[in-house]
Amino acid sequence: MKNFCAFALTLALLHITPLSLAQPRGERGAPKTIVVKAARMFDGKNDRLVSPAVVVIVGGKIQSAGTAAQVPAGAEVIDLGDATILPGFIDAHTHLSGESSDDWKQDELDALKKTVAERALDATEYARKTLLAGFTTVRDVGAEDFIDVGLRNAINAGKVVGPRMLVSVRAIGATGGHCDPTAGYRPGIFDPTTGVSEAVADSPDQARAAVRLNIKRGADVIKVCATGGVLSLTDDVSSPQMTQAELDALVDEAHALKRKTAAHAHGAEGAKRAVRAGIDSIEHGTFLDDEALDLMRQRGTYLVPTLMATEGIRERLDKGAYFPPLVLEKARAALAARDEMFRRALAKGVKIGLGTDAAVYPHGRNPEEFRMMVSLGMKPIDALRAGTSVDAELLGVADRLGALEAGKLADIVAVPGDPLRDIRQTEKVFFVMKEGVVYKNDRRR
Repeated sequence: MKNFCAFALTLALLHITPLSLAQPRGERGAPKTIVVKAARMFDGKNDRLVSPAVVVIVGGKIQSAGTAAQVPAGAEVIDLGDATILPGFIDAHTHLSGESSDDWKQDELDALKKTVAERALDATEYARKTLLAGFTTVRDVGAEDFIDVGLRNAINAGKVVGPRMLVSVRAIGATGGHCDPTAGYRPGIFDPTTGVSEAVADSPDQARAAVRLNIKRGADVIKVCATGGVLSLTDDVSSPQMTQAELDALVDEAHALKRKTAAHAHGAEGAKRAVRAGIDSIEHGTFLDDEALDLMRQRGTYLVPTLMATEGIRERLDKGAYFPPLVLEKARAALAARDEMFRRALAKGVKIGLGTDAAVYPHGRNPEEFRMMVSLGMKPIDALRAGTSVDAELLGVADRLGALEAGKLADIVAVPGDPLRDIRQTEKVFFVMKEGVVYKNDRRR
């Protein structure tokens, strides 16, 4: 395994490197001061843009930001012109270790034939695309073979270009459920020594053990499958898959070990069990009823609706792509219910974060989630907050990310024009800085 990691990381270095990997240094080794200027700025929290915008960065952190910020003498100035600068975007629901295509059968073959080394190298490209699309932080909620852990560590070490990652290792679920990777395949086809069933939990004690095992192996967050899924081969999409006692134990153990929790939940009953257990977020929420949404509002539970996931499925259906009959039936049901659920959640004041389920659609299209949210009634400023400060609160990183203010890490993106007038400007990110390092600046071209 050690030899594989060294080989994979060596090859991964062939990917693009940032414009400056090291923190810029001034004279006598002092951190260099960088100033980013633009016509306007969204700081991640307020209800309006400010103009003009100045952000002063020293040593990878924001020293000051806003109209009153002063340009220090000797600073390197990056003037982005008629643009809006924003905090680096955050995606609370990604799967950087893989990507679906329009060919279901080929995807199944690839899953069985591709080596871990090849999938790890594929993941470095997905990470690069995600960062260059403006997402400087992601919560990755389920991967196999510790690809997420290895990718996170390689990015943190500066060996691979990508967003900051909070990873969950394997999502935890019930035997035969959405998070059981052997469901739908003949017995014996998977090698039991590879750990494909280690995240299957069928009792409260097993749920606690699965949490501990994931954390032992590097998980920053714990993901559980509380209901069936759209793309799984054997289950009902809305049926609950974990008992109340199992979810209670799982969330209690995760929180005791200081980890946030997320529940894949399409159906209302499974979601309500997760919310009662104290889950931090409900992922998808396609068939949530009013009781579930009211409970979420009362408990402060976040909804991460992953609208781009169903949009990606819709696009494949429009192309006539093949889906197994049960999956096709579930996909159509989810598409029919999604929009109305989101509008009710919005009207009830449920906290809504931005997450896309990247991998169900091609990586790099994450910013389209902003447009999807606005098309269903969310105000543009609230959509921008969802993908910055709200997600930072959900992920537990608001002390250092999600806003352009003094003391925060210098994660900055820029889009042309004014995204409050046209939210699709978020799909045109031309400048990306992460912790003071510029990874993209197309204005130079």
